[in-house]
Amino acid sequence: MDGSYLNLATFKKNGTVVETPMWFVELDAKTYLFTDGTSFKVKRLRRDERARIAPCTMNGRVTGVWQDRKGRLVEDPILQERVYDALKAKYGWQMRLLDLGSAIGGRIGRRAVIELRT
Repeated sequence: MDGSYLNLATFKKNGTVVETPMWFVELDAKTYLFTDGTSFKVKRLRRDERARIAPCTMNGRVTGVWQDRKGRLVEDPILQERVYDALKAKYGWQMRLLDLGSAIGGRIGRRAVIELRT
């Protein structure tokens, strides 16, 4: 998927879709994202692996076709590090600034990596 943002759609218990624009990278034919591990999107993916993604703008306006995916949380620290390295390479100073803010705010340890596959 091209671009800087993708819209991640996850599903509530009642079937309602919740969309979130996010940074992403692709590794080994899978799409990876990161977020706060206490976020509702993480809780939704733990309960229901269904997800959809589409390219979007920074504000979440979809600019391409939705694709169905299955999501899971990455537990392997080596894969997590590969994802963070790829994010740093793709987003450069923006990712480093976000890391700094997360470290100062004490949130960096709560991060979770999400893997999306077909």
